[in-house]
Amino acid sequence: MDIDANIAQALGFPKQKYMAVERERRWLCRQVPIERVTQIDDITDLYVTGTQLRLREARPTDARPSLRRLTRKSDADRHTRLITSLYLSVEEFDLLKSLLPGRRIVKRRYRIQSEQGLWLAVDEFKQDLAGLILAEAEFESDAALRAFPSPDFVDHEVTEDLRYTGAQLALNGVPKEPQA
Repeated sequence: MDIDANIAQALGFPKQKYMAVERERRWLCRQVPIERVTQIDDITDLYVTGTQLRLREARPTDARPSLRRLTRKSDADRHTRLITSLYLSVEEFDLLKSLLPGRRIVKRRYRIQSEQGLWLAVDEFKQDLAGLILAEAEFESDAALRAFPSPDFVDHEVTEDLRYTGAQLALNGVPKEPQA
């Protein structure tokens, strides 16, 4: 989907130079393809109540530094969203974490590369969402998004099912039944 100034403005992004376009597909997985994993991060997301904000801390399991950021996302359609992020110091992150109300998701993120060379994130959820494994891939264009075959380790695609977005999982938990 092309994003013009009117769409961006309507979604609360008055200056396009401060936003990125995220094109994404998501799949439910049977398991994590551990043999393909190249890096692992432990992630805690706080979805801020009543907003489109997410406060994230990503802690690598290797020597890479942790990342902390505040992100705002707005869906343009089921595959496309506008996104902007602000990276935070430890002190800034801790202050916001202590002040902002919301729901948390804890997950382990595994990075793997597809046979087509695209990087995928495979999230193994913890705590209240334990047992849920989702893969996601981001694309540079709508054509690349449509052309990408589903990975061989997934059960089925849930991109169209908004119950599998992070904010909805934080709010409502794992869906009990498939989408009608």
